[in-house]
Amino acid sequence: MTSEDRNQPRERASPEDRSRREFVALSAAVGLAATAAGAASAAQMKVVEHGVTIRTPDGTCDAAFFHPASGKHPAVIIWTDIFGLRPTFRAFGRRLAGSGYSVLVPNPFYRTAKAPVFTESAIEKINFRDPATRAKMARITGPINAPGAIETDAKAHIGFLDSHSQVDTSKKIGTQGYCMGGPLVFKTCAVDPDRVGAGATFHGGGLVTDKPDSPHLLIPKMKSRMYIAIATSDDVRQPDAKTTLRKAFADAHLQAEVVVYQGMQHGWTVPDMPHQADGKPIYNKPEAERAWGKLLQLYRDTLA
Repeated sequence: MTSEDRNQPRERASPEDRSRREFVALSAAVGLAATAAGAASAAQMKVVEHGVTIRTPDGTCDAAFFHPASGKHPAVIIWTDIFGLRPTFRAFGRRLAGSGYSVLVPNPFYRTAKAPVFTESAIEKINFRDPATRAKMARITGPINAPGAIETDAKAHIGFLDSHSQVDTSKKIGTQGYCMGGPLVFKTCAVDPDRVGAGATFHGGGLVTDKPDSPHLLIPKMKSRMYIAIATSDDVRQPDAKTTLRKAFADAHLQAEVVVYQGMQHGWTVPDMPHQADGKPIYNKPEAERAWGKLLQLYRDTLA
């Protein structure tokens, strides 16, 4: 502003203009306060937990169902990693329900065994190079790899959720998966695209393969918004996977974010992961919290 500008008389605001500005400022302040209050109340929601069973074509699936103590809420299905339904994933379900969602965490291995299949103490000592451990893994995971198995499970889980009064069926369903749960998210999104509106995978294993049943080939069947969080260790092993996923989502005209979390090891979002061979932890709390924040933002944008 020049000295000439400063010497010019300023136009006085009319009472109507002042009133309008005050109204806008007050509205903004009220809006911010309401947002903060809403976030606080969501974080403090009382959560109810149930052990439930769900009938599927292959038997009875045991699961954990979490929801706020009152009201109807968007539903979410959480697919576990290879260690299955256990306290860590119950904590995920409880935490997500506290943010205002009705959450189902099924035991993906119900065809083989009831949960928990692995205890936390067993996970701490796990050795994937041990032949007996590898044989057990193959035995419990084999049935979920049968053609159509997870698709029928997903339909049963969606039906279970939609039959409960705590679920707002006018809202889309979300789904998230970890490690082996990544492909299960893709199958869930593809099997009921009109119902499932959001999907997230965290260090998902085998999302892109050279097989005719590769999960990424399901993307054209989806209508969901996606968030794909990749560990650096997985990206090093399969550097082209992220490019393939991004192209497939773009070709299908789906909103998707495919992100490599720098320096992270496969499993970094799950607190009870065993330590690496060098003794360093796999779980990384700051980056896990960053990933959780991205998940909540996805659900707020898509399911609300």
